[in-house]
Amino acid sequence: MQPQHQAPELLQQRLYYHGRKFAFDVNRLRLPNGVEGDWECIRHPGGALAVPVTPEGQLVMVYQYRFAVSGRLLEFPAGTIEPGENPAITIEREIQEETGYQASQWRDLGKFPLAPGYSDEYIYAFLAQGLTKLATPPSQDDDEEIEVVLLTPDEFETQVRQNPTAFDAKSVMSYFLAKPYF
Repeated sequence: MQPQHQAPELLQQRLYYHGRKFAFDVNRLRLPNGVEGDWECIRHPGGALAVPVTPEGQLVMVYQYRFAVSGRLLEFPAGTIEPGENPAITIEREIQEETGYQASQWRDLGKFPLAPGYSDEYIYAFLAQGLTKLATPPSQDDDEEIEVVLLTPDEFETQVRQNPTAFDAKSVMSYFLAKPYF
């Protein structure tokens, strides 16, 4: 059982930016101890991610450029959930667009907060198995340049240990959620 704590009181919320993927606001809060302060928050609709595993036991990953870190990262396929969309639908679409595979077996691995210190985004993670290559993969989004990379679980774990900055945290977390099932 978790301890019960009184929630801070929201005194004011100011929207500073609303873009196509997220919004940014500043919240004036009064903490239970009476201290007041401003907390910034990125409001995000959430994302869905798949850990795709081929029948041969290889992990299907994507290698893509990420502007915020000025470099390419190895990640599992993922995408932003559209308004009103079920995360399972989001990831079925994204795995096909980003990797050219489709899955016949899905396992819901749950959800987790991505960066709760400054964002309300949750990632909905899935294990995707029974993969088959699409005859004609859908075209990638205009703003994506993706290379598909296959790794064994041992290769993945070794590379994460040797070069953790080559991966994003949501992929590492999702791998360990999925690992007991493959």
